[in-house]
Amino acid sequence: MHKSAASPLALIYAVLIVYASLYPFADWRDQGMEAWAFLLAPPSRYWTGFDVAINVVGYVPFGGLLALSALRSGRMVRPLVVAFICATSLSLCMEALQSFLPVRVASREDWLLNTAGAWGGAVATLLLERSGAIDRWSHFRRRWFIENSRGGLVLLVTWPLALLFPPAVPFGLGQIFERIEAHFAEQLADTPFLEWLPVRNIELQPLLPSTELFCVLLGLLIPCLLGFCVIRPGIRRLMFVPVFIGIGTLATALSAVLSWGPEHAWAWLDLPTQVALVVALVLAALLSLVPTRACPSLVLLGLGLYLSLLNQAPESPYFAQTLQDWEQGRFIRFNGLAQWLGWCWPYAVLAYALALIWRRDTKN
Repeated sequence: MHKSAASPLALIYAVLIVYASLYPFADWRDQGMEAWAFLLAPPSRYWTGFDVAINVVGYVPFGGLLALSALRSGRMVRPLVVAFICATSLSLCMEALQSFLPVRVASREDWLLNTAGAWGGAVATLLLERSGAIDRWSHFRRRWFIENSRGGLVLLVTWPLALLFPPAVPFGLGQIFERIEAHFAEQLADTPFLEWLPVRNIELQPLLPSTELFCVLLGLLIPCLLGFCVIRPGIRRLMFVPVFIGIGTLATALSAVLSWGPEHAWAWLDLPTQVALVVALVLAALLSLVPTRACPSLVLLGLGLYLSLLNQAPESPYFAQTLQDWEQGRFIRFNGLAQWLGWCWPYAVLAYALALIWRRDTKN
């Protein structure tokens, strides 16, 4: 039995599928039809290549992760069957629930395409396993990563995905306090409980260029320090730093392309951000020498400063308009995948670092 990162990744992906399938979770109603009526409905006349591609491609990783989890767990001997049953059941339930959402259209074709995508992902995983690619990855993982590194690997894999939702500050994940405050104020309006809501004495002020530079720097250093928690010391860490920061930079550029168009891919890369990138590369290389036991404490220290500074700044009106485009426009299906990751990723890292420190202290 092997503790694979595929299991928690498959669970995360399933949650994201549920969110993307049922968003915006509003106006539930009985529309006068059976939940399973879509299975016998005539084929839809309105189909595009994008609809076909998104329904197939969206379930390919899910099927692949389910099959890999079954392979690595050692408890299940039929990964294709496991992937097929789990994926087709989830998709069928999502389509049935969409029958109660006026803004969604339940479709038999969507269900079949989702199932085909998951099956294709599972078959691809099985082919990789038989070609020896998964065994090579296992050998690579043993050489590069410490034992019990599954949680850290999951967080490292999800960091570039979290960056796809446009942050107000480059690499600025976890800026949620203002939104939480506004949400509670709206929910408690016209109730006596509104007086219990803590009120700030002063309005949030925009970040100074120096403070923004520091936030970008911490936004790059924290994932690197997280990597140092699970990567064995030595040259491996030095190789990891430029590759991982490069992946994050490309993910941020892709976010700009999705938000504002290809001509604005590098509009976010202003002078403070460029300086922060260079300084982050140098500091991360130096911090790669830090013992593994000290890395979780450095992650906690960095997160404390990072989240405190980032959540003292307001969202700009221009950024708010960008969020509206994502949440109500052409990115409505993609909204749940990146938005929640962008909001929750730093706090998941916080919990993981605390767990590492707790585990270390209990062993001592």
